[in-house]
Parts: sequence; structure tokens; C-alpha cells
Amino acid sequence: MERYVIVLAGGRGERFWPVSREQTPKQFLKLLGERSFLQQTVDRVDRLVPTENVLVITNAAQAAEVRKQLPKLPRANVVAEPVGRDTCAAVTLGAAVVGARSTTAVMAVLPADHVVPEIPKFRRVLEDAFDLASRGQVLVTIGIQPTEPATGYGYIKLGPELPPPAGAKRWRTTFFKAEAFREKPDEATARTYLESGQYRWNAGMFVWSFVSLTGALERHQPEMHAACQRWFAAAGKGPTALGKVLAREYPDVRKISVDYAVLEKAHNIVCADGAFAWDDVGTWPALARHLKTDAEGNAVVGEVWHVDAARNLVFDARTQAKRTPICLVGLRDAVVVQTDDVTLVASKHQAQQVKELVNRLARDPARKRLV
Repeated sequence: MERYVIVLAGGRGERFWPVSREQTPKQFLKLLGERSFLQQTVDRVDRLVPTENVLVITNAAQAAEVRKQLPKLPRANVVAEPVGRDTCAAVTLGAAVVGARSTTAVMAVLPADHVVPEIPKFRRVLEDAFDLASRGQVLVTIGIQPTEPATGYGYIKLGPELPPPAGAKRWRTTFFKAEAFREKPDEATARTYLESGQYRWNAGMFVWSFVSLTGALERHQPEMHAACQRWFAAAGKGPTALGKVLAREYPDVRKISVDYAVLEKAHNIVCADGAFAWDDVGTWPALARHLKTDAEGNAVVGEVWHVDAARNLVFDARTQAKRTPICLVGLRDAVVVQTDDVTLVASKHQAQQVKELVNRLARDPARKRLV
């Protein structure tokens, strides 16, 4: 009962446009299976914490959809930010709500839109991280073992391995002192990180106690710590009181990630070795890694006919009544996505620029409805 999970579910997920829209961003989509990314995230922790100890931090526009997708969650466990202020504010808000319930709590912070195929391994790591975080004032981050020289992730440099606690059962997870956080590298640097074996991907998954986090905020972000104290007091009076305080204060909160604000400054960071399959599935090409492919390497959802087409991702998201065959000739390394109201055709190598396209559409009054 002292363990909590805070799920961060306020992102827009523009890189999965046109399936992802402002009202239905990536975390709400069922791109892989019958459960959305958000639902799968909550499913993964259902044996580790009680349902009433799972909180979702989202925004006002998406709170209703969160409640719809997670009907077993108590209404007060869906906390809406008035405006987005990056992960430090979201984490602080979640901690304030948890702390109002128990100041001795330990909490995990998890993104709502990742893919974790090896659930038992993930649970073992999270279980051990909960145990470690409850024993002392450390901030645990889960680092993923790199499988390629990826340039889209930040990296964590590992220090010495931590010994198991005296008199306690040995962890199944290896923990290291985190020596440094590195920003997204170029390919050559990423390759040296991979070959050294001394780096892990920064997956944005954390475990810490209420006391440890608020102590870190007090040392490194005093303004955020002061806000946490006010939100803590308001949360103790109930959701309505908290909502009023957030509406008044949140727009003026500094917009900064928890990595920059706390983790890169603190000296008590521990990295749990995330020895499980993981993918943040940040782009359409990344989704193709989780779909079956034909003999030419095409990953297909829908009815597709092709001649001399290879290594494409084709995703038909139209309603069933509107689906027609999609036909390709001589197309390679492309993304083709069809919805009821728009079609996307993009090079796989430029899939990151879908976000730029969405921003352009948003500025056009005649096309803003597509965003």
C-alpha cells in the first residue's frame, strides 16, 4: 500500500499523425493489439501496486478519455494539468498528490506510451527498484541496455555496481551508480557508447520515495519545491481545492524536464539495469518493428497490393466501411497511412518531420481540423 505508480499521459504524439490527433494522441491509440498504449502501461503494473495507487497525470482536454479508457481507476486518480509544463512539473504534481496520501510512499514514474514486450522481466526490475528506493535516499532511473547506436535517445553513463543491502535478499536486478547523463549523440558517438558497454538508454522511467524527491527538489529546484508544498497542502483538501490552486499557479510554472531540473544535478542517482525488451515507438518506422512483414519487408495493416515495393509501412486506419485496397508500385522505404479524412505518404528516413507538417496544418485555419 506504500507503493504508487504515476503515469505521465499528457503528450500530443504528433509523429503518429494522422492517426494521432490532439484529442486522441498516441497514448490512447490501439496500434498494437486490442489495448491502447495507456491501458497496456497500467496493465503492466497491476500486480505490483493496488489499482487505487495508480495515478495518471494528463491535461484537461484528455482527462475524460483517460477515465473512459481506465474505468476502474478512482476519479481522483486522474489529475489534469491546466497547461503542459514538461516532466518536472508533472512529476512534482504527481508527488504532491501521492505525498498527501502518504509521506512514506515510494513511487514509480512511467511514460504512458512505451512498448514493453517482456512484462515479467520489467516487473522484476520495477519490484527491485521499489525495494531499493524504499531503503535510502536515492533516485532510481531505469536504463535500457542499448541494442543499436540509436541517436534518438539520451544515454546514462554507468559507474560502479552497487552491492546488495546487508542482511537483505539479493536483488535480481543489477544497480549501478549513475555517473553522467548524455544528450542525444551523433551516430559515431552512439556507436562508441554501444561498444563500451558502459551506457544505457535513458527511458524516462524513475522510482523514488516522496522524501527523496522532495529533498532533491529542495536542493536543486527550490521554486518547484515550494510549489510542491502548496500542491501537497491543496491535495490534502481534495481534488477541487487542488484544481483551483493549479488553475491559478500552473501557467507560471517553469517549463523544464525532470532530467535537466534534477537528475543531471543530483549525486544520488542509481541506474537499474533494464534487461528487458523496450521501445518508445516514437515514429511510424519504429512501429514497423512490432508488425509482421511480408517477403519484401513490408509491414502492413489493412489490404495492400504491390508490385516491386519493399520495406514500407502501410497502415489503414479507416473505419471498416470505408476501407479499400491500397496499391503500391515501385515504392521503397516509405510510410503510407490512411484515415477517413487524410492520407500521409512519407519517406521513412524523414518520418521525424511529420511533426513539422502537423505544425503547418495547425497554422492554417482551413486545415486545423485535421490536427
